[in-house]
Amino acid sequence: MIPAGVVTAGRVTHESGSVDDLAAVTPESQRIAVADLLSVPSVKEAYVLSTCNRVEAYVVATDSVVGRAALDEFFDPVDNDAVIIADHDQSLRHLLSVAAGLESVVLGEDQIIGQVRTAYEDARSAGGIGEMLEAAVTKAIHVGERARTETEINEGVVSLGSAAARLAGRTVSLEGATSLVVGAGEMGQLAARSLAETGISELIIANRTTSHAEHLADEVDVEASGVPLEALDTVARESDVVVTATGSDEPILGPQQLATDEAATTDATEQVVVDLGQPRDVVPAADSLSSVTVYDLDDLETITEETRAQRADAARKVESMIDHEFELLCEQYKRARADEVIAAMYESANRMKEREVETALSRLEGEGFTDEQRQIIEAMADALVNQLLAPPTKSLREAAAEDDWSTINTALQLFDPDFGGDDGPIAPSMHTGSMARESPLEATDDD
Repeated sequence: MIPAGVVTAGRVTHESGSVDDLAAVTPESQRIAVADLLSVPSVKEAYVLSTCNRVEAYVVATDSVVGRAALDEFFDPVDNDAVIIADHDQSLRHLLSVAAGLESVVLGEDQIIGQVRTAYEDARSAGGIGEMLEAAVTKAIHVGERARTETEINEGVVSLGSAAARLAGRTVSLEGATSLVVGAGEMGQLAARSLAETGISELIIANRTTSHAEHLADEVDVEASGVPLEALDTVARESDVVVTATGSDEPILGPQQLATDEAATTDATEQVVVDLGQPRDVVPAADSLSSVTVYDLDDLETITEETRAQRADAARKVESMIDHEFELLCEQYKRARADEVIAAMYESANRMKEREVETALSRLEGEGFTDEQRQIIEAMADALVNQLLAPPTKSLREAAAEDDWSTINTALQLFDPDFGGDDGPIAPSMHTGSMARESPLEATDDD
């Protein structure tokens, strides 16, 4: 039986929901999230991408209703207003756009393509990657690579870390400042390197594993040191700029660890804190201190909007690239589907051929056929099958290219009336391209 399915996707992003919404739907791990989605009956494939500013889930199910139900449960912790559900075509196009960096807080940022790859490996290890998502995700990675090598989409500010450094510099002078980065993961590394290039005099890196902080301190081109998280009570108060980027489930920095109101001058802010954590690293009450300005992911919008304007031309080129690659992906699905249909047709015909050849040979057994004569009869039967199926094979490939699935269903029924078993013939909603748009699920993607 030909495997059939339709892709449905859901997401909560920095645009559709708040930082708290993102925290509410962030899974324990991408791998576990994929396994949970696969536990839903009729969900055949699953892929989950979870970053600091997006949680996205893609499922391949027998139809969009099943996929929608699975995603409704996945995103149940947040209000429906924060969740965007996309149908088959929208899901595929959006995934390409994500990998290309067009959906990121910082337009064209480089980190997302690595995150797409990691999510792919996690999904594959959990058994979530089948034929449909294999083609979709690998195509997305290919598009992301093309976007960065063939356009200038990632020129200038290329990460949240560099955006955080620029935002902090608009609030306090970074020249000669003491800066603290909390977290030595990928985002912390990007923030540390960006701050080191701004003219700060000292950089402190705090991390749960001190050796990782020390290693990062050795790599940056500024006086730097690594300290354990337990040292935050001391080093945070003494820092002019604090950037947090940890994976902690709970806030790790509060008002008592930051500059006191008594330390503030009348007109100037003494300290700026940029919270890149997801969930939050900084207790919201810290922003009530008159001596402290706290920014979170939402506040980076001013920086990212400037970057978006600067990269408008490159973004248009990438969008054209996505349009082209999306069409290629649709054609790839169509060819694969047509080949599966044709293979099933030949399998059915060959079963009939073998049965009839055996019947004919058994009736002629007394004639004393040699092995060579038997081979001639079998070759003749093979030739008849191939010649008879050549025209419908050509027609089926043309029908698939034109989304003419009614012709394909008719052909299947002619060659094998029982084809499809309990699932019945191929339905339009089980295919990519324009047929997917006939899904009963109303599109709610407003990108």
